Amino acid sequence: MPLRTTPRVKLTAAVSLAAVAALSLAACSSGATGGATAGPNDKVGVTLIVKTTTNPYFVSMEDAAKKDAQSANVDLTLAAGKKDGDTDSQIQAIENAISRGDKGILITPNGTAVNNEIAKARKAGLYVIALDTVPDPANTVDITFATDNFSAGKEIGQWTAAKLDGKKATIAMLDLFSDQIVSVDTNRDQGFLSGMGITVPDKSKNGSEAKTGSYTGGKGGEYEIVGHQPTQGAEDGGRSAMETLLSKNPNINVVYTINEPAAYGAYQALKAAGKEKDVIIVSIDGGCTGVGYVKDGIIGATAQQYPSKMAALGMEAIAKIARGGEKPRTSNGLDFFSTGQRLVTDQPMTGLDSITTADAANTCWGK
Repeated sequence: MPLRTTPRVKLTAAVSLAAVAALSLAACSSGATGGATAGPNDKVGVTLIVKTTTNPYFVSMEDAAKKDAQSANVDLTLAAGKKDGDTDSQIQAIENAISRGDKGILITPNGTAVNNEIAKARKAGLYVIALDTVPDPANTVDITFATDNFSAGKEIGQWTAAKLDGKKATIAMLDLFSDQIVSVDTNRDQGFLSGMGITVPDKSKNGSEAKTGSYTGGKGGEYEIVGHQPTQGAEDGGRSAMETLLSKNPNINVVYTINEPAAYGAYQALKAAGKEKDVIIVSIDGGCTGVGYVKDGIIGATAQQYPSKMAALGMEAIAKIARGGEKPRTSNGLDFFSTGQRLVTDQPMTGLDSITTADAANTCWGK
């Protein structure tokens, strides 16, 4: 892609459902969907299981699925974990989908504890699609529709390195979890570090990078990792994580955050300490609220992703497969289908493709 700042990008450009339907060619996994092939006028049972409904990101998935259920002639059941990381509620929802005889499941997995139950669902003939988070291993499900989280992290890392203009980076890493490993967490964290030009030796977990050294992104410079703290992807988690790291080193000038709620919590802690003007905060999500944070200067840059598109494509795929249609396939070179991401900032950096907050406000989460 050309390295320039793009004026206006409409992410209906994110790809219309019809366009991606054309991508649905080869099968990637398990056999037929539950029960007999549905007729063109038959209702198709689908369960959408999100991580939690306390995060508006996942609510946008539910809204998109509900909107598309009628046109796809889908009998939709909604379920969610009580909080990010709650696998027990997700396991129960999978069991319920099997008992109902649903044709398929859409799930944003909360961790590997759901893998065995997903295997049961597939054995029972349900087509299972992960959304947002690629399971470990990726072939736990039939296919995943997700942001390329490593690339999203890399984009905000490259922007940060350019923004630093050679200054030392004293970095706080506000991750998702500390007690479990999920791909969205490691990929965003390590993508950011990669974009900064910091080597990550162990791709399987966060925190394996050298704590001090040189970053090679932008003009390059010295760096120090103050620490990694979990946030649970929540505002209060972001604030407490930031407070913890500030107590270790009050000179933090770069804050990577797993998502925008965590970013805003970090900002509150920095503001309380009188340091909000001295720090670059970057994040990933690109929701309407998060885009507003970028516009207001709270977040310097974010990577926008498209959860509504993930849910809509997943709904369409299961409805199509249940009626005897072809199965989708992964994007070239990836173990999932990428639904795209864009760097959002009002401070564009030379050589980095980005969109403004005005453009991002027209596409936030499939708007």
